[in-house]
Amino acid sequence: MSDMLKLSASERIATLLDDSSFVEIGSEVTARTTDFNESPQDTPKDGVVTGYGVIGGKLVYVYSQDASVLGGSIGEMHAKKISAVYNLAMKVGAPVVGLIDCAGLRVQEATDALHSFGALFKKSAMASGVIPQITAVFGTCGGGAGILASLSDFTYMSEGAKLFVNSPNAIKSNYEEKLDTSSASYLSSNTSFVDGVYASDNEVLSEIRNLISILPSNNEDEAISMCEDDLNRTIPGIDALKDDSKSVITSIADDNLFSETKPEYAPELVTGFIKMNGATVGVVANNPSAGGDKITSNGLAKASGFVNFCDCFNIPVLTITNVKGFDADMDSEKVLAREAARLTAAFVEASVPKVNVIVGDAYGSAYILMNSKSLGADIVYAWPTAKIALMDPEYAAQIIYNDDIDGASNKVDAIKEAKNKITEAQGSAMAAARRGYVDDIIEPDATRKRVIAAFEMLATKREDRPAKKHMAY
Repeated sequence: MSDMLKLSASERIATLLDDSSFVEIGSEVTARTTDFNESPQDTPKDGVVTGYGVIGGKLVYVYSQDASVLGGSIGEMHAKKISAVYNLAMKVGAPVVGLIDCAGLRVQEATDALHSFGALFKKSAMASGVIPQITAVFGTCGGGAGILASLSDFTYMSEGAKLFVNSPNAIKSNYEEKLDTSSASYLSSNTSFVDGVYASDNEVLSEIRNLISILPSNNEDEAISMCEDDLNRTIPGIDALKDDSKSVITSIADDNLFSETKPEYAPELVTGFIKMNGATVGVVANNPSAGGDKITSNGLAKASGFVNFCDCFNIPVLTITNVKGFDADMDSEKVLAREAARLTAAFVEASVPKVNVIVGDAYGSAYILMNSKSLGADIVYAWPTAKIALMDPEYAAQIIYNDDIDGASNKVDAIKEAKNKITEAQGSAMAAARRGYVDDIIEPDATRKRVIAAFEMLATKREDRPAKKHMAY
């Protein structure tokens, strides 16, 4: 049994769902003996509780693994029970929530377990982009179970939980005491697997309830609720927060509520969900105050996956741009071009309403990737002090006005004068607006109402794409 078992499998379901709403499916299913020399064992529910219920009145399907039954290991009937939940969820268009505490594949059942587990992978992959899939790891999630968790759209972990394909001790030159690569703290900071780590089971389940309330039930549904916040609310002083995108996002959101995803991973780029006039909006924002003013390859990967999810589920995308370029790092450089291409493709492919607000610097190719007009943004706004340019105006000035600067008696003043000329002619928000790359220059305190108005205007947007099976990236 997992030493992280704080609530039982049934208690987790009861905590997750609205009171008395759970209906169990397959309660009498147990493991079946398939070999003559296999001793029958008592496996109540075959180690997983499955069924459906409601969260805030919304239908969800759920499975919860029971670590007290053979360590929660996945056998043939265990996997088939979860697959049956997926079958129903796909038919009616409702999210699937998996509560994981699993020792991995059940060795006693060999290829029977392996085949059923593979069939479960197929169900999850087929459901991707059709219904939201959310998993939470409370104890162990090892081996193939780690792949199952990563097939879902969102994964949460409780502190002390473990998620891995290879255990730390199986990694060459490593051992758990040296570096626990399976720990929630390591994964949340160093990988894109984990969307949040919480101190208790109850906190994890509460966050899942919050996420379900934000997301649509399926790819043909809309995530809209009543808005009690003032649609015309102004935000004095928001311009002073331009480098702290989380504060900007929270300020413009309905009731100042922001549900962030992957907060510990690639902190220079923030992703998450807010409500604007009651409608769910996905937000991608540069965050200089936390991770610097350059985008890393990890940040690009984080953003592209998030944009793809939003597009799958008809969630409008808002970008808040404040970036000077790409991070120059040896490891990052190995994959930087590829991840930049993937984010480019994600924004180009996305047919949902897309709004961009440039609040600070917007330089070079990094600016283009942040939902620029050239990639298909429907509306681009800029704050009056925003700078949109090929590069930092000071560097540009030294290239364009090199001869003038070299011949000047006071090079510092000459560089400053040249920089001002470049900024006014090519690097200001007004210069970009005159060329049509910015639709309007807005006052910072009016950002909330202007963005809401833009998304309201775009609510009936329809945009076709060339017929194809899927992206080749």
